[in-house]
Amino acid sequence: MTQMASSDKLRIAVAGAGFWAAYQIAGWLELGEVEVCAIYNRTRAKAESLASRFGIRAVYDDPQKMLLEARPDALDIITSPDTHEELVGLAVACGVPVICQKPMSTSLESAERMVEGARAAGVPFIVHENWRWQRPIRQLQQLLASGMVGKPFRGRLEFNCSFPVFDNQPFLRELDRFIITDVGSHVLDVARFLFGEFDSIYCRAQRIHGDIKGEDVATIVLARGDLTCTCELSYASRLEHERFPETYIRVEADAGALELGPDYWVRATTEEGTHSKRYPPRRYSWVDPAYELVHSSIVDCHRDILAALRGERRAETDAEDNIKTVRLVFAAYESAQREEVIRL
Repeated sequence: MTQMASSDKLRIAVAGAGFWAAYQIAGWLELGEVEVCAIYNRTRAKAESLASRFGIRAVYDDPQKMLLEARPDALDIITSPDTHEELVGLAVACGVPVICQKPMSTSLESAERMVEGARAAGVPFIVHENWRWQRPIRQLQQLLASGMVGKPFRGRLEFNCSFPVFDNQPFLRELDRFIITDVGSHVLDVARFLFGEFDSIYCRAQRIHGDIKGEDVATIVLARGDLTCTCELSYASRLEHERFPETYIRVEADAGALELGPDYWVRATTEEGTHSKRYPPRRYSWVDPAYELVHSSIVDCHRDILAALRGERRAETDAEDNIKTVRLVFAAYESAQREEVIRL
């Protein structure tokens, strides 16, 4: 990719016109430094509809033709995971920096091939992992990194709710592997963001909804030295304080504790007492109110990716980093299948 001047707009081509594409595109345009120059979808009519909504001039039903004719500065892949390897491969072959939705791919072997292919070709490959960019999670991480509560010895991340996720994304019912790849990719990445890398993983997965193929509940225990972190995932839990799509977090450390609770409240407790402050997401006119926390985080994730594509810094969630989260995801499935702790 040719180095751009800071005043130039980044020209992005989009692959995919499904549920998330509209919010990804709106997030890019929110920055004011990006032009979405082309869109591809295998069903051309869906691409045309989204192009009309956002004023995108070029529409394609052939991704390779789009890359060759539109000559974008980057490709943003917003399609189902089973298409990711092929589309990443096309972008890499064309020398086009590529951004890909999580989960990176449908198998660890496929994800490893994608990372190695981009590395060998010297083409930037970034995963759009926005969960860690949620405002209250960023604040909790900053407090933890400051050392105010000392060295953590136990963490707990909870994403438990009864939100009807299948209404907006009915294809999720048909996935053989569901919540660990869908939500677990996010939550495990946040665990790494907060605590670093782990030495072992244990997982128990369950299917509670009778009309889906994959697991909708999982409990994952991560460990490293004297640190234990539990991740709870559920779309089958009807709870008093559930607020989709919020993740609740508790960190216990040798000099205090941190907590991210309902309605974006972050609490820090030390021997001096407890300090509480609310960190709601920034509001944008285009978000779906039910997904406001997640949609808001798209903008900050995009901002980090844009800086990386301009050569200003490395993206936090480039593929070389995100493959570590992918390995945790598939290690969790291996643990659940074997009913044993997996050493990492």
